[in-house]
Amino acid sequence: MNYIFRLTGFVVFLIVAATLTGCKGETMKDDHTVYSNINEIPAAAWEKLSQKKIYFGHQSVGFNIIEGINALMKEYSQIKLNIVETNKLSDATKGVFAHSRVGKNRDPKSKNDEFSQVVNTIFKQYPDVAMLKYCYVDIIDKTDVSKIFDEYSTTMAEIKQKHSKLNIIHFTVPLTTTRTTWKTKLKIILGKKEIGEYDSNIKRNEYNMMLANKYSGIEPIFDLAKIESTFPDGSRCTFQKNEKSYFSLVPEYSDDGGHLNDTGRKKVAEQLLLLLVNL
Repeated sequence: MNYIFRLTGFVVFLIVAATLTGCKGETMKDDHTVYSNINEIPAAAWEKLSQKKIYFGHQSVGFNIIEGINALMKEYSQIKLNIVETNKLSDATKGVFAHSRVGKNRDPKSKNDEFSQVVNTIFKQYPDVAMLKYCYVDIIDKTDVSKIFDEYSTTMAEIKQKHSKLNIIHFTVPLTTTRTTWKTKLKIILGKKEIGEYDSNIKRNEYNMMLANKYSGIEPIFDLAKIESTFPDGSRCTFQKNEKSYFSLVPEYSDDGGHLNDTGRKKVAEQLLLLLVNL
C-alpha cells in the first residue's frame, strides 16, 4: 500500500512539474515582450495597440507629436492607429487614438480641469490609456512649480480613484533650447541672479524632477524632456547655472527653439509608440 501511495505521489509530482515547465524543461515566464526598437515590433503587437482606446490632451507640441506618429505610420505600414482629433467620442466602441487641445496655454490648471472632464465623458466607460501634456509656456521662470505639480497630481489621483484600471501616462514638461549669448555671459559675470535665458528651463527641470520622484516605478512616465535633450549619440544637451547642470532641448530638434521639427517629431513619436506598445 505504501508503495502504491508513493508511486501515485510521484506521478502527481511529474504532472505538476510538467505544467510548470516549458518544452525544454525551463520554468515558464511571462510572455510579455518588452520592445526597445520600433523595427522589432511585430504586426500582432501593433494590432493589439490599435484596439485600445487612447486619449491624449495637449496643445501645440502635442500636435507635433501626432504629426510624428502620422509620419511613422506612412513609413511603417503595419502601424494602423485610428487617430481622430476630437474630445467627443462618448459612443466609441472600437480602438481609437483620440486627441484634442485642452485648456489654455499658461494656465495649467485649466488643462487639468478639461482633461479630467474629457476622460470622464469621452467614452461610454473610460479609455484604456490617458495622457496629458503641458506646454513649455506653462512652466516659466516665475512659476511656482510646487503649486503646479500639486494641482496636477491631485487631479490625476482623483481620476484614478474613479477609474482604477485606467493607465495614466505622465508626461514630463517639454524644454526649449538654451542660448548663451554675450548678454548671458555678461549677466553671469555681473552676478545676476535672474537669467531669463536659463531660468524657465531650470523651472521645467525642477517640475520634471518632482514628477519623476512621484511616479517612477509606480505609474508609467513618458520622459519627453529626456528625449528632447538627448543627442543621437546618447549624450545630453545641458547648461550650467551656479555650478549646477540642467537639461535643454537639442537645437537640431527644433526650428524655433520650442516646437519640434521633422527630426524631433519622429524621435519623440517613436518613443511614445514604444511606450504604448510595451504597456
